[in-house]
Amino acid sequence: MRLETERLILRPWEDRDRAPLAAILGDPQVRRYYPGTATPEEVNAQIDNAIARTAEFGFHLGAVEHRADSKLIGLLGLGRLSDLMVETIPGHPLVEIGWQLDKAYWGQGLAPEGARACLAYAWTELGLPEVIAYTAAINTPSQRVMEKIGMRRDPDDDFAHPKIAEGHPLRQHVVYRIRRPE
Repeated sequence: MRLETERLILRPWEDRDRAPLAAILGDPQVRRYYPGTATPEEVNAQIDNAIARTAEFGFHLGAVEHRADSKLIGLLGLGRLSDLMVETIPGHPLVEIGWQLDKAYWGQGLAPEGARACLAYAWTELGLPEVIAYTAAINTPSQRVMEKIGMRRDPDDDFAHPKIAEGHPLRQHVVYRIRRPE
């Protein structure tokens, strides 16, 4: 999957993306709503997993490149949920939309811009009936992006993340949904 917007190129992962993504996901501020930063080994595994899931399902979270400077600025896209998350999230959704961008690119409307392109692809090319997004309940910046792209939250869908310890401030998660326009 390769999509272009006014300011972004959403594309498959390449080996040249590994070190820049490790720097982005190794930043404590970028990962403040995750239990910790990602090590280079974890980033490599994440990219390898994304490549494998793309081969299996035809899509997965990919690289985001800034058109103005051709710089990798993070990850963004659609992803098939893991079996654990399908079973955990109410309604058992199959596909999520997600993003993590370099903090130097925050506040410019890039996440909603890329996410809207992914949703258009989800409806027109993949024919998906629904896409969800989930995040820690305290992650209000991502929730604002979800709302900007037309997603809506139902508090009945909130859940405790099974991989985050009881009592951890990031354990409680919220779910946002959007259905394909009729």
